[in-house]
Amino acid sequence: MVEGSYTCGVSEIPLRGETIGAMLNQIAAKYPDNEALVSVHQGLRYTYHEFLEEVEVVARGLMALGVERGNRVAIWSLNYAEWVIVQFATAKIGAIMVNINPAYRTYELEYALKQSEVQTLIIQGQFKTSDYIGMFYEACPEAASSRPGRINSDTFPYLKNVIFLGDTPQDGMFLWKEIHEMAEDISPGELSEREEVLEFDDPINIQYTSGTTGYPKGVVLSHHSIMNNGFVIGEGMRFSEKDRLCIPVPFYHCFGMVLSNLACVTHGSTMVLPAPVFNAEAVLKAVQDERCTALHGVPTMFIAELSLPDFDSYKLDSLRTGIMAGSPCPIEVMKEVNTRMHMSEIVIVYGQTETSPGVTMSTVDDPLIRRVSTVGRVMPHTELKIVDPQTRRLVARGEPGEICARGYMVMKCYYNNPSATHSTIDPNGWNHTGDLGVMDEEGYIRIVGRLKEMVIRGGENIYPREIEEFLHHHPKIDDAYVIGVPDIKYGEELMAWVKVENGNTLTEDDIRAFCKGKIAHYKVPRYYKFVDSFPMTISGKIQKFKMRQQAVEELGLQDAEKVETA
Repeated sequence: MVEGSYTCGVSEIPLRGETIGAMLNQIAAKYPDNEALVSVHQGLRYTYHEFLEEVEVVARGLMALGVERGNRVAIWSLNYAEWVIVQFATAKIGAIMVNINPAYRTYELEYALKQSEVQTLIIQGQFKTSDYIGMFYEACPEAASSRPGRINSDTFPYLKNVIFLGDTPQDGMFLWKEIHEMAEDISPGELSEREEVLEFDDPINIQYTSGTTGYPKGVVLSHHSIMNNGFVIGEGMRFSEKDRLCIPVPFYHCFGMVLSNLACVTHGSTMVLPAPVFNAEAVLKAVQDERCTALHGVPTMFIAELSLPDFDSYKLDSLRTGIMAGSPCPIEVMKEVNTRMHMSEIVIVYGQTETSPGVTMSTVDDPLIRRVSTVGRVMPHTELKIVDPQTRRLVARGEPGEICARGYMVMKCYYNNPSATHSTIDPNGWNHTGDLGVMDEEGYIRIVGRLKEMVIRGGENIYPREIEEFLHHHPKIDDAYVIGVPDIKYGEELMAWVKVENGNTLTEDDIRAFCKGKIAHYKVPRYYKFVDSFPMTISGKIQKFKMRQQAVEELGLQDAEKVETA
């Protein structure tokens, strides 16, 4: 009998059955003097005892502001210590933290705040060319003439509070230090009472992932799902209180928030923040100066680090492990990371936001060929199967099909989107990833394609439909389709095929200018092709695979398409 593509991860180590706040209490009691958080670029250091104190002060301040269990608290910020503190403070009081991508612009910010019904927004100031305060006022002009805590907006009917992560007063906003002052109005006992009523199955986080319908979907995750996923990931890297993880990946995504922060905290390890955004020099300097034992990143980050002219001048021999994830990795890059960066125990993790995120992982003992040619095997306490996309029946080992996962890590739902939830999670609790994979006889999984049209650019998941719908707002564009084309640096880049309305003229620069400031920079197509028609089937369906083939030829991307990836 042919064995089917089903596997279940077993482990002698049980899942944790408490809230994130309760877990932090235990870890801080066990390792009070161990460093919990080091923000190199801010010059901040917290031991676990100090980190817990700061988290509880902010938690009490949010309670004094009126934040209740289940309220949505959004944070729109880069990688600062305050982001991590908010992550645990909201968990302590049972508020649902909504992660807002710092690359978002007004169009996307407005959608996320409205769709998740955010009551409190925590926002940073300007960073380089990104004026977060200015963009917020553009989306919500009423805030500029409101008293802090009294915002009344027709666009954002739920939004009442905005907290500025800075010291300069802003119209209609509380300052971060004022939240600390408000904490005096709530006793530690009142915080404890709030914590005692929380359940580990409570929703605790909403993360936005681009959707095939053209609008991002809010993935609702629980204490149980993300904390245990971080715990299992940490176990897979053999983390202990002696490990120090350098985190250059963004916190708004599961990679930073779960695979990094929660993997550390569940093991008493140290979170090291090298810079607000990825900077190769800052990463290597932080690894060297802080003697980091682990480093996370998407392939493009590791490529940038290895490519630094003075790479060999950095002392990186403290490194042992880490995670490479987010997009396929060129095999030669993985070999260099193993040798030149001393990361002999680096692992690959595969998953998606809907699964908190990890479902498969290689191990530190896997031979290199397994770590560069597969995404490992199913993680502990997780079921995984591969099915025929049409019949949804199990396929045999070695045959391609859609990857499905079931277990503690599966999201609760898409927020306020039952139809999308039901199309992703079937009646038996299986999350359908939309990714095509093959399971071999030993249970290793190899990704072979995607059912969805998702493009992965440098670790960022992009759905073309979202950009297509945005481009249709341009008055001169009659129709537009977006595809992914191969790219040596980012894995994939975006290309827009545009049909201009009769009698109008339009240039690439016109479209880029239209996109600037309204959608994230990584969603702005790099390539453009102006056409009178699109490749279609007889029934009128767009043939994007033909568009891609033609683009590769016309743009001369044959070498990029040949890059071998893991």
